Amino acid sequence: MKLILWLSLFIVFYTYAGYGLFLYFLIKLKRVFKGRKSIPEENTNTLPTCTLVVAAYNEELFITEKISNTLKLNYPAEKLSILFITDGSSDSTPAIIEKYPQIKLLHQPQRAGKIAAIHRAMEYVNTDVIVFTDANTFLNQNALIKICRHYADNTVGAVAGEKRVHFDETADASAAGEGFYWKYESTLKKWDSELYSVVGAAGELFSVRRSLYQPVASDTVLDDFMISMLIAKKGYRIVYEPEAYATETASENVTEELKRKIRIAAGGIQSILRLKSLFNPFAYPVLSFQYISHRVLRWTITPFLLILSFILNIVLALQPASTGYQLLLVAQVLFYILAILGFIMESRQLRVKILFIPYYFCVMNYAVLAGIIRYFSTKQSAVWEKVERKK
Repeated sequence: MKLILWLSLFIVFYTYAGYGLFLYFLIKLKRVFKGRKSIPEENTNTLPTCTLVVAAYNEELFITEKISNTLKLNYPAEKLSILFITDGSSDSTPAIIEKYPQIKLLHQPQRAGKIAAIHRAMEYVNTDVIVFTDANTFLNQNALIKICRHYADNTVGAVAGEKRVHFDETADASAAGEGFYWKYESTLKKWDSELYSVVGAAGELFSVRRSLYQPVASDTVLDDFMISMLIAKKGYRIVYEPEAYATETASENVTEELKRKIRIAAGGIQSILRLKSLFNPFAYPVLSFQYISHRVLRWTITPFLLILSFILNIVLALQPASTGYQLLLVAQVLFYILAILGFIMESRQLRVKILFIPYYFCVMNYAVLAGIIRYFSTKQSAVWEKVERKK
C-alpha cells in the first residue's frame, strides 16, 4: 500500500513538474555537448510559398478584426495566399469575408465539422506550406515569416506557434488559470522542441508541409494534434516557434473553460488509441518518451492516481505510528480546501489569486475524468461546440 501511494504521488509530480525539471536537465546536457542550434535566417527570398487557412463558423463578432489582422501580416505578397472557409455558418460571416477580394472564400450551407472543412480546403491549396489559425485569434505581424523560415531545414515537417491568453489584473480563475497554464506549456514546448520535437500542435496557430499533410478520420476531435503527430510519426520534427504567436481572450468563465477541457480530454483519449505505435521506444526513442511524459500521463492515469493516493493516504494515516502519513494527508487536505475555497470565491465573483492555481488544477483533472467517461460512453462529436470567450 505504501509503495503504491508513493509511486502514485511520484507519477503525479512527474506529470506536472518532474518532466519539466528532467527536460531542463536534458537540454542543459545537450547544450554542453552540441551547443545551441542556430535560428534560421529570415530571408524573404528563400521563404516557401504559403497558404493561410482560417476555418470560421459563425464568427461575425470577430471576423472583421480577424481579416484586418490577417491583411497586415508581413510576408512576400507573391508567395502568400489567404483562404477562409465558413461551411455551415448561418450568420453574416461569409458575407463580410466576400467584401475582401484578397481572400479566397469557401462556403457551403452544410455543417460537417471543422476537420471536414479543412479537408475540403486542402483541395484548393497547392503551396509549399499551409498555416492554420482560428478565426477568433490574432497573430503578431511577423508570425508567418517566423514560422516559415524553419522549412529551410528538411527535417522539419511542421511548426507550432505559441498560444497566448489575454487576461488583465482583474481576471477570474478561468482566465488567470488558463493564462498560467499556457505560459507553463509554452516553456515545456520550447524545451521539447530543443530536445527533439514538440508533441503535437495547437489549432490556434500551426503549420505543416503541404506534401506531408495526411487527412485524418472525419470523426477526429483533436484534428490539429493528430495532423501534426502523423507527420512526427513519419520521422519529421515539429518545431516550436514562440516568436510567432496567436492571442485570444480567455473562456468567458470556468464553466465554458470546463466545456472546452472536457472535449480536449475526450479527444486526447481518441488520439492515444489512434497513435498506439508511438508507445514503441525502439521505433521512436525520443518522441515516445516525450509523448508519454507530456501528453499520455495527463490524459490517462494521473487524475485517477490523485484519487487513489488520497484514499491510500487516509488509510495509512489511520494506522499506528503514522505521523509522516498524517502530515502528508494534512497537506493534501489543505490543497483541496484551497481548491474548494477557489470555487466558492469564484462563484461569488471574488478574486483571490492564491486560490486560482489549486482550483484550476482540480478543474483540469476533473475535465480529464469527465472527458474519458464521455468518450467511452457517448463518443465525443467531432463538430466543435462553440465556447463563449471574454469580449
